[in-house]
Amino acid sequence: MELTFLGTSCMMPTKERNPSAMYLEYKGEGLLFDCAEGTQRQMRIAGLNLAKVNKILVSHWHGDHILGLPGLLLTIASLELSHAVDIYGPRGSKKAFQQLFGGIEFETKFNIHITEVHEGTFYENEDYRLESMPMKHPVPCVGYAFVEKDRRRINVEHVKKLGIPEGPLLGQLQRGETITWKGKKVTPEETTKIVNGKKVVFITDTMPNQNCGMLAANADLLIIDSTYTSKLQDKAEEHGHLTALQAAQIASQASVKKLILTHFSARYKNTLELEEDARTAFDNVFSAYDFMRVNL
Repeated sequence: MELTFLGTSCMMPTKERNPSAMYLEYKGEGLLFDCAEGTQRQMRIAGLNLAKVNKILVSHWHGDHILGLPGLLLTIASLELSHAVDIYGPRGSKKAFQQLFGGIEFETKFNIHITEVHEGTFYENEDYRLESMPMKHPVPCVGYAFVEKDRRRINVEHVKKLGIPEGPLLGQLQRGETITWKGKKVTPEETTKIVNGKKVVFITDTMPNQNCGMLAANADLLIIDSTYTSKLQDKAEEHGHLTALQAAQIASQASVKKLILTHFSARYKNTLELEEDARTAFDNVFSAYDFMRVNL
């Protein structure tokens, strides 16, 4: 699993930072969180394959989070891929999408599915699930969690001693099933170990609220809105954002392992002040920058 930050600025781009976008690649599948203007160009610079994008998770429909959608989707449509693109967003997303794309024509047939999400699990397969919780912002807004499922890993040395060959029997053990080998029962407990899945949470454009902590609970990685330092808390409240200190307090209360700050106001020439603000409440904190990659 690899994360690439494509945009870490707030409303306005700067020379160093594009507005909000983050790409997660998992087992060859691409999930894009928000899609600000210039996102597809950022992806090309980062060497990411646009053809892998099959899920786009929109936090809310403010322009600095979605104005890259038209260009990106037009480019993906031109690739004539076999898979559809699923777009998820808060309540009102279908209407917002229609208003944004109403006058845009696609040259080829293109399957786009739009799903409005609110609270709880909205997608699940054998490897992971996606969850959302509503946030507190002037427009409908949600945060997202990518939750990898726990999986069993074969104890190679033990199964070699037992003489179990590669093939369907090992697959059964990995699925947690007991098998019979040479007349004896072999259990998954003795031949496999549980590998805990990773949890990555993306929260942006919100004021403090209890859903932040609920969504982020025990996350391996929390990526969160940190638009201002606590010196500008009044401005953060005025515009519906978090300070770096508030972001760190959420991480601490939610027992998060690692915190990455993002969505910075253009007033900050560097992020040292924001990191220092956050570290008064949480130690394991870093500031995101465009094209930063994180492997989990």
